Amino acid sequence: MFQLRKLGHVVLNVSDLEASVRFYTEVLGMHVSDRYPDGMVPGGMVFLRFDTDHHGIALVGGAPALERSTLNHFAFEVGSPDEVFRARAWLRKHDVAIVFEGRRRAGCQLAIEFRDPDGNNLEIYWGIDQVGTTGEVRPASEWKPARTLEDAVANPVAGQRPPPLGIA
Repeated sequence: MFQLRKLGHVVLNVSDLEASVRFYTEVLGMHVSDRYPDGMVPGGMVFLRFDTDHHGIALVGGAPALERSTLNHFAFEVGSPDEVFRARAWLRKHDVAIVFEGRRRAGCQLAIEFRDPDGNNLEIYWGIDQVGTTGEVRPASEWKPARTLEDAVANPVAGQRPPPLGIA
C-alpha cells in the first residue's frame, strides 16, 4: 500500500484570477511559480508556492462567481503561536475579516479562519495535536474550545505549552 504524508496542493476555480493572485501573494505572501495563458487553460492558471514545492495552490480563472463556496476550508501551518497572532494582525490590516479565532475542538490547534476573494474558507494554525505510534488521540474531555487567541494561549490544553509570545 502507500501512506499519504501531507496535503500536496489545492487547485481552486476562481472568478477573478488577478484579484485572487493579489490576495494570495500580497496578503498571504505566496510567490508565483508559473502561469498558463488563457490559450493553454481557459481562464488562465497561476501556480503559487509558499515553501520549496513548485506550488501549494493553483488558481484557475474564469469560474462563475458563486453565491457561496462549496469548499469547507484548507489550512496553513505556521511555526509558532506568535505567527498566528501576527497573521491575524496582518489580515486585519488588509481588511480581511476574521470569521473565527481561538481553538475549536478536535486537534486543539490555535487558529484563525478567514475567506479569500471567492469566499473560500482558509485557516492559519499552530500546534495541532500529533498522533503517536499507538494511534491514541486526545480524548474529547480534554478539548478546550476558546473564542479568542488570547484565551487559547492563556488556557492551553494538556501538553501544549506555547512559547512566550513576542506580541507588542
